[in-house]
Amino acid sequence: MYTKHQWQSNHHFNFRYLQYLPKDFDDSKKYPLVLFLHGAGEWGDDLDQVANLGYMRYIRDEGKEYPFIMIAPQCPRSQYWACYTESLLAFLDEICKTLPVDLNRVYLTGASMGGTGTWMLAMAAPERFAAIMPVCGTGIYWFGEALIDVPVYAVHGDKDDIVLVEESINMVESVNRRGGNAKLKIIEGCDHAAWLHAYTSDELLSWLLSHKRKQKTL
Repeated sequence: MYTKHQWQSNHHFNFRYLQYLPKDFDDSKKYPLVLFLHGAGEWGDDLDQVANLGYMRYIRDEGKEYPFIMIAPQCPRSQYWACYTESLLAFLDEICKTLPVDLNRVYLTGASMGGTGTWMLAMAAPERFAAIMPVCGTGIYWFGEALIDVPVYAVHGDKDDIVLVEESINMVESVNRRGGNAKLKIIEGCDHAAWLHAYTSDELLSWLLSHKRKQKTL
């Protein structure tokens, strides 16, 4: 099960967040870290809402276990992840310092508003992530060059009428056109809820966890 926490910082936004540790967690070992950014439906001050999407949902509802640490901060109501880029990166620094994180295996994913947040945060600090999986989000097409060294697997429903599938298509094409390594899974017949497919797919999870980056000093 996950636990609830609040980050305290004198210089950045103090995120409330959910934390999941793998079964038989041993702080003498190093673990992959998945940073999950939720959608607009989960913002506010009810931290349990953050577990309505992503891997946390299956930890809560099905008791599913994963071989990684997962951190899921909560965004304030009527705000967007891009408003907190600097704070998110400082928060990530603190998590990596206080938990036994394998810095070569830090992954970023999110859905809807969090999918957009995934694109934006990775563009701001591409050197921080081994791979990213944005789900039904959008980025800045002309800035795809920022992600040429980050493996990307985007997921989107072809019937999405909230964030059009063309948003993911344009981002993936932009990254690849500049020499990057971006993939796109389009879920046929799926509306905005592409996360129901993304976070139950063994293929996507295996892809995400298969990547490593060169360790850099934070």
